[in-house]
Amino acid sequence: MEEQQTPLQAAIKPGLTIGLVALAITYIAYFIDSSLLASMWMLLISIVVFFGLIIYFGKQYREEIGGYMSFGTAFNFSFIAMLISGIVSLIGQVLLFHVIDPSLPQVLTDIAFDKSLEMMESFGQDADALPPATLDEIRNNTAASFTIGGQLKNFAFGLIFYAIIALILAAILKKRDKSLDY
Repeated sequence: MEEQQTPLQAAIKPGLTIGLVALAITYIAYFIDSSLLASMWMLLISIVVFFGLIIYFGKQYREEIGGYMSFGTAFNFSFIAMLISGIVSLIGQVLLFHVIDPSLPQVLTDIAFDKSLEMMESFGQDADALPPATLDEIRNNTAASFTIGGQLKNFAFGLIFYAIIALILAAILKKRDKSLDY
């Protein structure tokens, strides 16, 4: 009898795969035009690919363990796969922002700052009416998110997002064996 993999064991390969796919998308966007990294379209594409791959690998794992999976097992698999992919992505982004192109964080900061001002104006806030100290704070907070410490902090907050997404994915991936009902 073949021994079944635990959700941790089963999530390692998909997590690495998803992380590498996310890095490939990031690096392709960077090489095409670095401003794409601050685009909502890139975020949307990344989320769709991320969800699609997690669901694909989750269904594959469910079939490997007999076609049924509890909510807890599905949550553990999803969360661990996302955690591993997040670590891979974090390492790749740190390399991109601090080794490959150290000027990229400033470019992305400027783009994100400008988009923040545009968003404020779309809600009726006049950016010129803001005190210079407030504008400097917005710019500094944006720039801080691209430092290694900022990236680690964002990853830590991302764990909460991963847990919420894992709950949603577990609800999608779970499948109860109805033959066990009396």
